[in-house]
Amino acid sequence: MPYPERVAHIAALAFDGRRFRPEGATVLVEAGSILSVEPGQRPVPEGFAVRRHEDATLLPGLIDTHVHLIADGKDGALGRDPGRSAEEREQVVRESLRAHVRAGVTTVRDLGDNRWSVLQRTAAWDEPTVIASGPPITTPGGHCAAMGGEAAGPEQLLAAVDERARRGADLVKIVVSGGAMTPGSDLLSLQYSLEDVALVVKRAADHGLRVATHAHSLDAVQLSIDAGVQNIEHCTCLTSHGVQTPPDLAARLRDNGIHIGPTFGRIPGSRPSAQALEVTRRTGLVPEHRFAQVEKLHREGVLVISGSDGGIHAAKPHGIVALAVAELVAAGIATDDALATATSVSAQACGLERTKGRLAAGADADLLVVQGDPRADIAALTRVLTVVKGGVELSTDAAGR
Repeated sequence: MPYPERVAHIAALAFDGRRFRPEGATVLVEAGSILSVEPGQRPVPEGFAVRRHEDATLLPGLIDTHVHLIADGKDGALGRDPGRSAEEREQVVRESLRAHVRAGVTTVRDLGDNRWSVLQRTAAWDEPTVIASGPPITTPGGHCAAMGGEAAGPEQLLAAVDERARRGADLVKIVVSGGAMTPGSDLLSLQYSLEDVALVVKRAADHGLRVATHAHSLDAVQLSIDAGVQNIEHCTCLTSHGVQTPPDLAARLRDNGIHIGPTFGRIPGSRPSAQALEVTRRTGLVPEHRFAQVEKLHREGVLVISGSDGGIHAAKPHGIVALAVAELVAAGIATDDALATATSVSAQACGLERTKGRLAAGADADLLVVQGDPRADIAALTRVLTVVKGGVELSTDAAGR
């Protein structure tokens, strides 16, 4: 890794992970960390190289809280992975991470690899920081069973949590409802009981690990809350009659401090997958219903995070978390709150609130510079100019310029 420089980044507009700083900011970086953040364009101490970002916005590097690095971003991605060699899978992972860097993402949370391939690999310095769950825990033959995380009954579930802790997983993911991307799986059905999930949560807590659930059905969301999980992914609240959000749901999520990841973000104009069309046919679910649901949950104080489910098919390739943020804005969430879902709030969900997702002294010097003002046009978030990881500005090719 190149030695991090002492650099002053000066921008006329900044977002610090929580709010915009319309007066701009001068951010001093030293030894891979942020040394100080001062408002406006301040004099720079001797010994610091100066990077001036004109007509641009300086932000923390983005965090995508839901990716599948083993998936190649093409239709049928997860089903194709089991046939790959270890070398082929590693190439896919590397390409996935490069796509995230090009999009200004400096941290990803991988919520489903194949047989520990993401956890076992050695990270390169120019890649995003990876928070990883290993294979998701699922029932035999259940959603994502091909990834190798099958477990049924108390003994196997406890052993599965213990194995993740032993292998160095950063969190535990358990698939509580079925999923659309696995043939034969029913996303309205429960895969585990309340007792099963509560057992996983308790054992994970013994190891100091958080638990994220995959939950599409309303029953799965309610069960996840009752079990004491820290994070619910999708949180679709689906029933056979579409999205149903009980009046007390927001309060239950908020009061328990649960982060929800609605997995927004898709390539504009892309055709819905066959699985998505089947879900719409069966339940009446349309994107507008989800946008209204998530905006209401956010308005009522629920902690929303941005994760794209990147890689699973052609409409959701890697590197589109900015589009997830844009969909939150389109749903009616204020731009600064929407940006926080991919910075400070996501860092909190990953257990990285001290080091990631903020422009603050002591945080890692993971920075993003985009052209324009996201307040005026959220699409500015996709116009990446500079990506800094651990104080090092990545090469032109790596940053996608």
